Amino acid sequence: MAETEAVEKTRCDACPVMCYIADGKAGACDRYANLNGDLVRLDPLTIIESAQEKGVRAVPFMRGGEGNDWDGDLLQGSRPFITAIGAGTTYPDYKPAPFIVSQEVEGVDMVTVVTEGIFSYCGVKVKIDTDRHIGHERAIVRADGESIGHIMTSEYGSKMLSLGGVEHLTGGSKKEGRVTCDALLKLCNCEAIEVTIDDGATVVIQAGRAPIVNGVEEKLMRVGCGSAAIGMFAAQWAQHVDEVIIVDDHITGQMSEHQAGRLLNVPPSGIRIKGRRSTPGRYFQVAKAGTGWGGTDIEDPLMILKDSDPKVAWEGLRLLMVSTTGEQVAYFELDKELKPVEMDIPERLQVSADRIAENCEPSICSVLFMGGAGGSLRAGVTENPVRLTNSVKDSLTFVSCGGAEAYVWPGGGITVMADVLDMPSNAFGYVPTPALVAPIEFTMRLSDYETLGGHMGEVQPIESVVTEDVRKVDQIDQGSNPNDANNFRWKAKH
Repeated sequence: MAETEAVEKTRCDACPVMCYIADGKAGACDRYANLNGDLVRLDPLTIIESAQEKGVRAVPFMRGGEGNDWDGDLLQGSRPFITAIGAGTTYPDYKPAPFIVSQEVEGVDMVTVVTEGIFSYCGVKVKIDTDRHIGHERAIVRADGESIGHIMTSEYGSKMLSLGGVEHLTGGSKKEGRVTCDALLKLCNCEAIEVTIDDGATVVIQAGRAPIVNGVEEKLMRVGCGSAAIGMFAAQWAQHVDEVIIVDDHITGQMSEHQAGRLLNVPPSGIRIKGRRSTPGRYFQVAKAGTGWGGTDIEDPLMILKDSDPKVAWEGLRLLMVSTTGEQVAYFELDKELKPVEMDIPERLQVSADRIAENCEPSICSVLFMGGAGGSLRAGVTENPVRLTNSVKDSLTFVSCGGAEAYVWPGGGITVMADVLDMPSNAFGYVPTPALVAPIEFTMRLSDYETLGGHMGEVQPIESVVTEDVRKVDQIDQGSNPNDANNFRWKAKH
């Protein structure tokens, strides 16, 4: 494993950097150290123990189907599941995976192959639940001034970021690669990072926490676009107000024109909206994107209105304007010149605005690790790597990341995506090539492992692995905050 250059130094071969490590010191990755001339892994192997009697959720193997008598739970009863966290790596890749562990599950011999993969082809997908404008699609996302990703297409009530990837890790300057790797590592380990977006906002991102946009912590994800909000709440407004406008960056809604208002017999109001009319009651481009009302750049909602139609509008017309989160609300009545005059909002209308906010979900950041398990990593599982790929595609092999169920993308290769909040703490490491080190496990029937040409001589029973030197954690309680360290119960030496 180790090649000695001098008496006091050991050369580490756990990654391409090949550090010379002095006795009692750690390598550049802080994962391996020289202990009296022996190369040792600093973090203990992590084992997840099920505690279903405590209401703790289990990690499933596969969904049951016809002809499958085994229900597939990896973590049943008190049986432990070996993760790859702290396991070590297969680099330089001709070696079998560090742990190939067998155990019996309801009469079926199973095997789990675990390794900490060195991922140069990896990144994170970040979902930010907020109505605020943080930047335009394709805008560059920066950390410490370096490009680490870009904004993707917005989804319903969420802004999406793609961060990392091989082009940023290795395709730019050394600083860009180092900064990108550091940002990915922090995000994957549920730490906060601050990013700036070209021609956009400064955002603090942390998995499981609300985003902070330009120094303000977000509270709510929008209930829907302006049109959707009209459809949801028109029946609650029709008897108390003559017109409702839901201000939204994407689709602003107008109750009297909207089909929901028509079916509720709401008469035309003569209130006219700027922007591009799509279908009745739905308007695009009423204002520029921003951090104001409904994700627009306005603070005064009247700015999106044209003069009222004198042939239709009337003095005393009651107008409610509200944002898609209910956080901004204003009530107006038309004067003799048919100009809106702001008035104190009636209690019954304030209740309806509060109802919008009540139906909004909390603003949260979600971070999903995404990486490609290439040929070198697969060689630690089998001498013929393509057989592992085929086994995954045929649903004979289940892929997990630190015990968390991973989504395997269709198409070629083994491209996985997993929610970092489903993993134990500090599941990720790095090597200064730069690349992330991420846990990945392959679980299958022992007979299937033999068929795909697995390293059968390296299989060891789980009893030989579960010792007092491993770190054990319960799975995360449902409904708890996975970022809270108190949700992990350390049962052995950490």
